[in-house]
Amino acid sequence: VQLQASGGGLVQAGASLRLSCAVSGRTSSTVAVGWYRQVPGKEREFVSVINKSGSNIVYADSVRGRFTIIRDNVRDMVYLQLNNLKPEDTAVYYCAADPEYNGRTYYLAGGPMQYWGKGTQVTVSS
Repeated sequence: VQLQASGGGLVQAGASLRLSCAVSGRTSSTVAVGWYRQVPGKEREFVSVINKSGSNIVYADSVRGRFTIIRDNVRDMVYLQLNNLKPEDTAVYYCAADPEYNGRTYYLAGGPMQYWGKGTQVTVSS
């Protein structure tokens, strides 16, 4: 599985961005897809995950109500809509995938996914 994240940028606090994750190598409907973020010098942080069908979605507490994960299995794309951005959202955002959805507890505990793409930088100025 290959994953390519895009859509990052430099925005002001309160603005919105939409990150895209293109899934290739196998159809996106066969993998759960998640987003993580990392700030230099800090541990990678789980952001959100969506299962293969889109029926199960998990958000980290820090982004719930502001971020929305959406998948389009026809286009093999997964999106992360980021609204009401805050300076503390500044990070490199990575999309990742697992052949199986490992459940809410696993991802909220920071459980890693099997496949990873290169990240996209999101910078939010105050």
